[in-house]
Parts: sequence; structure tokens; C-alpha cells
Amino acid sequence: MALGIGLAAIDLAKRYAKERMQFEEPIAAKQAIQFMIADNCTRLEAARLLLLRAAFTKDRKRHYAGEASMAKLYATEAANRACYDAMQILGGYGYTRDFPVERYYRDVRVTSIYEGTSEIQRIIIARELLKQ
Repeated sequence: MALGIGLAAIDLAKRYAKERMQFEEPIAAKQAIQFMIADNCTRLEAARLLLLRAAFTKDRKRHYAGEASMAKLYATEAANRACYDAMQILGGYGYTRDFPVERYYRDVRVTSIYEGTSEIQRIIIARELLKQ
């Protein structure tokens, strides 16, 4: 869920950045915007790979608690950051209901709370790593 929300937020921010003109050029031409998009897309792709690794481990009927916790922790934190940055890219429009990023921003917050908070995920990860 977190990964999907993060991807949706960044996709919306990319479209907006290409359309929003400032000083006769799209804001997507600004390096700061490009860096936010690049960093978030990189984090979200890393989250996707962690998620796929956890699923692969489970499919092989191996113990996957550590992999699943790593995937959840990283995906929720990456998605929270992606929604925050998407809101920054949209500026004041990010807070209005005219764009869905305000809903993504609200919805993504719960992903780092339910089914185990980020702190609980860190405990599980540490426990799994220290067993080895």
C-alpha cells in the first residue's frame, strides 16, 4: 500500500512539474525539483525490490520475517518522503483538494503505524539479524 501511494504521489508531482511554468519554463527544468524526483524514484524502486525479495523468500518457503520487516520499514518511510516532496513540488496546491496529493499525504502516514510501527519493524529486523 505504501509503495503504491508513494508512486502515485511522485507520478502526480512529475506531471505537475512538467506543466507548471515559472519564469517561462516548467519547474521540472529546475535542478532542485529534478533531484527530488530522482531521489524519490530511486527510493521507491529500492522499496519495490525489497518487497519483491521478501515475497520471493516467502514463496521459497523460507523464513522471511526480517525481509518483510525491511520491506515494510523502507517502503513506508520512502512513501512518506515521496508524499512530503510531492506536496513541496505542488506548493500551495498540494494542500488543496483540487489535487489528490493531499489525500496521499494523509493516507500514507498510517502505513508507518498499522501492522507494526516503524520502531517495531526495526526491532524485528535487529532480532533477525542478531540471530544469524
